[in-house]
Amino acid sequence: MGIKVVKFGGSSLADAEHFRRVAEIVRNDPKRRYVVASAPGKRTSDDVKVTDMLYHCYELVHDGKDITEYYNRIIERYNSIIRELQLDFDISGELEYIRNAILHHSGQDFAASRGEYLNSLILAKYLKFDFIDAESVVFFRDNGSYDEEKTNSVMRTELQKHRNAVIPGFYGVMPNGTIKTFSRGGSDITGSIVARAADAELYENWTDVSGFLMTDPRIVKDPLPIKVVTYRELRELSYMGASVLHEDAIFPVRNAGIPINIRNTNEPDAPGTMIVSSSGEYDANRIITGIAGKKGFSVITIEKDMMNSEIGFGRKILDVLEDNDVSFEHLPSGVDTMSVIVSSAALECNNRRERIVSSINKRVRPDSVVIEDGLALLAVVGRGMVKAKGTAARVFDAISAADINIRMIDQGSSELNIIVGVEDSDLDKALNAIYHEFVK
Repeated sequence: MGIKVVKFGGSSLADAEHFRRVAEIVRNDPKRRYVVASAPGKRTSDDVKVTDMLYHCYELVHDGKDITEYYNRIIERYNSIIRELQLDFDISGELEYIRNAILHHSGQDFAASRGEYLNSLILAKYLKFDFIDAESVVFFRDNGSYDEEKTNSVMRTELQKHRNAVIPGFYGVMPNGTIKTFSRGGSDITGSIVARAADAELYENWTDVSGFLMTDPRIVKDPLPIKVVTYRELRELSYMGASVLHEDAIFPVRNAGIPINIRNTNEPDAPGTMIVSSSGEYDANRIITGIAGKKGFSVITIEKDMMNSEIGFGRKILDVLEDNDVSFEHLPSGVDTMSVIVSSAALECNNRRERIVSSINKRVRPDSVVIEDGLALLAVVGRGMVKAKGTAARVFDAISAADINIRMIDQGSSELNIIVGVEDSDLDKALNAIYHEFVK
């Protein structure tokens, strides 16, 4: 029998009622043997996530303030879950230990990670599963980078000792024994790591949405869901701001060829979205898989006659960016012009803007160097685009019909995506125009 690794986000474990739903989901399929848990999320729109509460306790101690009243709210949050589940389980010792550790400056990562730790203890007790502490199976190197090889080896060996287990998400351990967390949303990464180590047939990521939508529902009203998306398509959409799954969670399972299923805890019968290595299937009536956009880019435009015949010209421009620790996003260019798209925020940090312009002038002596801000990028992504004639024309016609000026176009030879640059103020209108062109 195959193995499924299931990860539940904070909204799926926010209170006792959600714990009951999670337990029913896990028990309905005996293949769901390993569970990765997040800290309790918001119960209502004006509630506070437990992780944020723990961060605040750390900050209070750092500022020399008392945490008693605020920490008592955390204690009650967990005790209410235990009480409403009618569990015979006392975590008062764990809560007191964590309080003392925070008071003695145990570190921000330790404080933040305790939300997952405590929630996983309770969930393991409720499910009658074993508990595996993430700090015993997830490892970081001295420089803070994730140690994939060691983690996979140790995790695989440990999982083989447990028929069923709950593992906290979000954190691991440094070589010196201190707790280290992934970036926010890192429980997705832990779930992917466990799935790879378990040789799972499927990684189910349970959250509060029924999979990916074709575009941002805050911008486009009631966008259609995506049934199947490839890792490459997801990477393109995530890069442009689409967010349901932590971007770094893709790589461990992608390398192992394990599909991911995004599911909704509140609608467990909904199929959600399948994320797969490759797929020849696509909707011929829709062609595109999704659309995503992001604001806050700048264009560095360099002009120089006969630029194309000057060997090393482009390399020198990129060397200037590297020297200033700025990465580039795209390089749309002409015969005598070269444009480099970069993050506007990166230019503003440490007066890089002036240094970059000065360095480009010294290195390549261009006719002009101009930096323009206020650019938004949107990506039209779809594996079906390569088989459909006129897709680019439909994208540009839709934008033109919406009276939007296109400032940049970039399409790779794989024809998986088309990148279009527009004014920041036109992004929402452009997303709507393209979506309604392809979804009617």
